Amino acid sequence: MSKPKIFITRRIPDAGIDMLAEVAEVVVNPEDRTLSRAELLASVADCQGVIGLLTEKIDAEFFDAAPKLKGYANYAVGYDNIDVAEATRRSIPVSNTPGVLTDATAECAWALIFATARRVAEADRVMRSGAWQGWGPLQFIGQGVRGKTLGIVGAGRIGTAMALMSRGFDMRVLYTSSSGRRNAVLEDTLKARLVPFDTLLAEADFISIHTPLTPDTRHLFDAAAFGRMKRTACIVNTARGPVIKEDDLVDALKNGVIAGAGLDVFEREPAMAPGLAGLDNAVVLPHIGSATVESRTDMATLAARNMLAMLAGQRPETCLNPDIFGPAFFDAERSDRKGGAKA
Repeated sequence: MSKPKIFITRRIPDAGIDMLAEVAEVVVNPEDRTLSRAELLASVADCQGVIGLLTEKIDAEFFDAAPKLKGYANYAVGYDNIDVAEATRRSIPVSNTPGVLTDATAECAWALIFATARRVAEADRVMRSGAWQGWGPLQFIGQGVRGKTLGIVGAGRIGTAMALMSRGFDMRVLYTSSSGRRNAVLEDTLKARLVPFDTLLAEADFISIHTPLTPDTRHLFDAAAFGRMKRTACIVNTARGPVIKEDDLVDALKNGVIAGAGLDVFEREPAMAPGLAGLDNAVVLPHIGSATVESRTDMATLAARNMLAMLAGQRPETCLNPDIFGPAFFDAERSDRKGGAKA
């Protein structure tokens, strides 16, 4: 019997590819670039499985182009690139990679806070240029972090991990919740407070964005929001670029409405809003939030496990549309677990 064919839209760590190669024919995009739409659709035409990135739009057109598809695995925790409803309508399982990149992304948010608060990138540029004339008492004065107020917008896995890392800095922590649910971990550990969005804007010295991109969060941070923040405040975003209206952010940074911004994601990625690159009070990174050896490898193996489950007709570990498996599937799964326990 011939092996199923899996297409990977851009090379991922070998650990995931090797897992798949044991049972499938694996084809990997040989070029280190995002495929054009036409190239993507042509590449998946005869595939049973596809592992892709946020840069690919997984929609009805994609599914039409892959009539043999048994599952799609996103190599990312976010999945705003996937039309989950359309996949569900076609009974095609789709998955993501949550959990394994939590700490890496939270650490990246802290790197941005320190780089922004202490003007690290700006000072580095001056040093490398040869323009530094020696120490001076008024040079590159930034802001301290200890004892300040940290605002978490989106206290899910990553937002929670990021907030917990503030313990060494004796910070006051505020957080928002779109569902209104309290975060017991943050409240019990940090005495964090659930507050309205406007309260967080007004009181936070540092705001870290961890909310998913939804119609409600798109352009959540616009000129009006920046105007309600402290003039000394800094904002960092390791979530999704369009949560910030980037043109408004450029204006806010230019005009001293807020003190600084650290961005790992962008509204029109990979492009930046005009004027952003020239601002000394902006730190910009090329979407490296999950870029640790451990995290990227774990993402690859989780995506591979998800794909292998889909090819076997099983529910993947981190399925985004588990309802397609139906009550009978879950009843059988529970029965298998009970049988295993008895054995």
